[in-house]
Amino acid sequence: MLLDIINIYIDRSDFFIELFLQHVSLTLISVIIITIIGISLGILMTRNRLLAKVVLRFTSFLYTIPSIALFGFLVAITGIGNRSAITALVLYGILPIIRNTYVGIIEVDNQIIESAVAMGSTENQLLFKIQLPLASPVIMAGFRTMVIMTISLGGIASFIGAGGLGVAIWRGITTNFPIMTIAGSLLVALFAIVTDLLLEFAENKMKMKITGKKTEV
Repeated sequence: MLLDIINIYIDRSDFFIELFLQHVSLTLISVIIITIIGISLGILMTRNRLLAKVVLRFTSFLYTIPSIALFGFLVAITGIGNRSAITALVLYGILPIIRNTYVGIIEVDNQIIESAVAMGSTENQLLFKIQLPLASPVIMAGFRTMVIMTISLGGIASFIGAGGLGVAIWRGITTNFPIMTIAGSLLVALFAIVTDLLLEFAENKMKMKITGKKTEV
């Protein structure tokens, strides 16, 4: 079987490269949208606890909906293709980044906040120079979770007509060609694992940097 998988990668290399690039594009677009919306909402939630409760409950509720069901529901609204896939990936991936941004900011040491306020820091200076930098390791942890979830869920985006490595998985299933299905699944897994290792490295570097700053303070 291993030899068969290697052979299909060699024989269909153009096909798999194209699908991989589509998967990267789908993931990248979704991650950018999630990051912008998630961090913005997380910041707003620290200013309004009622908003925080509503947003966290709604995003948690989304996780009770099976991914296939959500994809199917969105097809009826936004149609078949990348638009529905990206919408679903955003809805599923947004909770970790929202929650970690919110938690990271509200858990910044009050003594540090009070010292900054006493020194005349404005609200924006407090947010961008103290709260967000100190919360960045927590936010990064949420970002890492979100990215891996998005890569993994992108594997079933082909079920609603989107591109990506899920096309190989789906084609293998529909044509009773298990080698194709395994080959596509392995590439999704490899993409997720390599990305996770890179993000883990970045997260650890960030933690070391923040720990050093706290020690200096």
